[in-house]
Amino acid sequence: MIRTIALVLLASVFGQMAEAGKYRDTSKPMTVVSEFDIQPYLGRWYEIARFPNRFERNCVGVTADYSMRADGQVDVLNTCRKKSLDGKVKTAKGVARIEDDAKLSVTFTPWLPFLRGDYWVLYLTPDYSVAVVGEPKGRTGWILARTPDISPAARNLAEAALTKNGYNPALLITVPQAIGTRQ
Repeated sequence: MIRTIALVLLASVFGQMAEAGKYRDTSKPMTVVSEFDIQPYLGRWYEIARFPNRFERNCVGVTADYSMRADGQVDVLNTCRKKSLDGKVKTAKGVARIEDDAKLSVTFTPWLPFLRGDYWVLYLTPDYSVAVVGEPKGRTGWILARTPDISPAARNLAEAALTKNGYNPALLITVPQAIGTRQ
C-alpha cells in the first residue's frame, strides 16, 4: 500500500515537472499586482478562461469561492460541472496562505504539505471584478470574473496581462458558464 502511494506521488511530481513552461516563456519575469487586499478578493469568482490542465479536464461552469479563516489563511472551494452545465458537480476543497503581496500558496492535499501550488494575482481591476492568476512555472493560468461573462474589452486587458507575464493567450480555452451579465 505504501509503495503504491509513493509511486502515485512520484508520478504526480514528475507529471507536474513535465508540464513546466507549457504555456509560459519562463525566461520572462512575472509581476504581480502592486496593491492587493485579500478582503475584497474573497467571495465567488467565475472561471472565464484557463490554460488546459489535467485537474480541470472536462470541467465547465467552474467557480472558485474564497473565504477567510480564523487563522488568517483562506478556504478555497472549487466547483466544476463535468462535460455540461447540467453535468455532475465535482468540488475540490483547499487552503491558501498569503505568502507575499499578491502571491498565494494553495494546497488541496493538506495532509501532504509539500504539495502546494503558486497562485499569483497578475492583474486585477480596481473594483476587483476581473482577475488574472498564474504561476511562475507556466503550467496553469486563469482569467476570473465576478460574473459568468465579461466584455471583449475586459478579456483583451486580461489577455494582455498574460502576455506581459510570458503566457501565450492563444492557448487559453474559454470556459462555458451560465449566461450572466457582462462586466
